[in-house]
Amino acid sequence: MSFILSPVDTVETIDQAEFTEKYLKPRRPLVIKGLTKSWPARDKWTPEFMKQTVGNKVVPLYDNSKADPSKPINSSAAEMPFSDYIDLIRSQPTELRIFFFNIFKQAPELLNDIVLPKDLMGGFIESMPAMFFGGSNSVTFLHYDIDLPHIFHTHFGGTKHVILFENKWKRRLYCLPNATYALEDYDVLNPDTKAFPALEGVEGQQVILEHGDTLFMPTGYWHWMKYLEGSYSLSLRAWDASLSRKAASVYNLAMKGGLDSLLKMTFKENYAKYREKVAVKWADKALAAGKPR
Repeated sequence: MSFILSPVDTVETIDQAEFTEKYLKPRRPLVIKGLTKSWPARDKWTPEFMKQTVGNKVVPLYDNSKADPSKPINSSAAEMPFSDYIDLIRSQPTELRIFFFNIFKQAPELLNDIVLPKDLMGGFIESMPAMFFGGSNSVTFLHYDIDLPHIFHTHFGGTKHVILFENKWKRRLYCLPNATYALEDYDVLNPDTKAFPALEGVEGQQVILEHGDTLFMPTGYWHWMKYLEGSYSLSLRAWDASLSRKAASVYNLAMKGGLDSLLKMTFKENYAKYREKVAVKWADKALAAGKPR
């Protein structure tokens, strides 16, 4: 592998002082295996329970295909009743996944089954817990979250492979201009460094999440995820304390959300080709300078 990947630090439990000093302030990822031991969700949220709770609500599904330049970002590939989808991911491999599903609007009582980790930090966006579901073979493309939150990402019901990169590597990762995601033309698990030489030597971290594990992803971290088994995750989001980070979040939502969508819908394939050329130019320049950025 051309990336230089080290394991994410893993602990059973951690107190606020150590978490703040070693992970929150320096913005370092961490897996906390015991964070959810007191959560009813850890044992309660079985596939059958989720089916009974959400039922036949039709949900949009996404696959691993490259984004269509003629469509808005995050356009769905298909739709299916939720209960049928859970049966699908339990019975066979599939690329189909559910993205950013606010299951709590459907079943607000589920909020009683989780505990926001306020003993570790403040700033949680209590109105925005979201769930993600995937079958084995489904992949979340390489990106960072546009609103720049800290994320506590808890996994249920199987295993998931996660690869992380600091935001300082974004140019070497072929980040597209006006966007928070990278070129989708290389395989993150096995990148072709002859075709994409800037990827050689990029440093990151990786982990296999198991049932009940919680991954702390600091603000701005790039992440790529692959479901190794049909399973699902919950993301809890929290604001960074700094005003500059909040300002950057507002800028991203305006420029890399609204403006990017407008340009994409207006110029379609021409805009997509332009962005890809710029991403390659930026990556080559960063590589030549011997710098992450």
